[in-house]
Amino acid sequence: MVHGKMAASGHEQVTHFVDDETGLEAIVAIHDTTLGPSLGGTRLLPYESHDAALRDVMRLSRAMTYKAAAADLDLGGGKAVIRADPSEKTEDLMAAYGRMIARLGGYYITSVDVNTGVADMDVIAGETDHVVGTSAGLGDPSPITSRGVFEGLRACVEATYGTPDVDGLSVVVQGVGKVGSGLAELLAEHGAEVAVSDIDEEATAALAREYGFETVAPSAVYEQSCDIFAPCAIGGVVNDETIPQLECDIVAGGANNILDERAHAQALHDRNILYAPDYVLNAGGLITVAAEHTGDTREQALADAVAIGDRTRTLIERAEADSVTVLEAADRYALERIEAPKTEAASPSTR
Repeated sequence: MVHGKMAASGHEQVTHFVDDETGLEAIVAIHDTTLGPSLGGTRLLPYESHDAALRDVMRLSRAMTYKAAAADLDLGGGKAVIRADPSEKTEDLMAAYGRMIARLGGYYITSVDVNTGVADMDVIAGETDHVVGTSAGLGDPSPITSRGVFEGLRACVEATYGTPDVDGLSVVVQGVGKVGSGLAELLAEHGAEVAVSDIDEEATAALAREYGFETVAPSAVYEQSCDIFAPCAIGGVVNDETIPQLECDIVAGGANNILDERAHAQALHDRNILYAPDYVLNAGGLITVAAEHTGDTREQALADAVAIGDRTRTLIERAEADSVTVLEAADRYALERIEAPKTEAASPSTR
């Protein structure tokens, strides 16, 4: 079954790790390393089954290939998941995981993700050098991720309204974690009318009190009339059920895999809703840990994240010129970068 899925998705390697002593069960999926070693975070979740974990890690790792390529990084796409309840996470479990990452010999470099943080990366670093996002590195990438999403969102605003100014525009931010709250704050600083929504009612209320935001119940977030809907929580929120409910001009956010299926990009386009590919907008986190990997500074990472705005503008222009969705334009650009080294290697002039 795994071999069939790998063949269908183009994955280079999928490795299942088990450690009986600590109870560790992890999967590392490496999608493509044409441009460089695969780099992606480790997600720790209580998946209901091995198959559910496998589906998630394969989908996420493929997205990382496109994210790295579209961000002009010389990295490949990889991702890892640990199947566990966050309450079961221990230093021994993360150390065992680090030893397993070491076995991959640098083919995969890990970092922070859902339910794994800097402290976990520090434990992993005790077992392998193939880790970024440690306390000795460039620090929390979330503010840089939020800035990149903000700049990409402004490019969408410019394409839709003729100016990148968000002053007076209404924005619903779904998810008030580090990236979502950071985006909401940036929008408010630039004059947008922000409403926030999250299943964590306490966090939502606290943020709303601090900045004077409106709040939207999670059950009503899709039907909330606004200029911009910014999903910054879980993936798959734009789907067959929610698209007919949307009353906005732009969908642009920091969540991974916002679309439940690729076809939903066309469905949004058919409703005259501009969708900016999430893997383009939320690349700031990857840009930051990539900078740590290559020895660059946090200042350089921030500058590269700000450039996401220009990259988004270019992709929107490409999409209009080719009469395709912005997602298709982004995919084409990423594939151009991935295929270029293969073409050069096959050329007789380079042999």
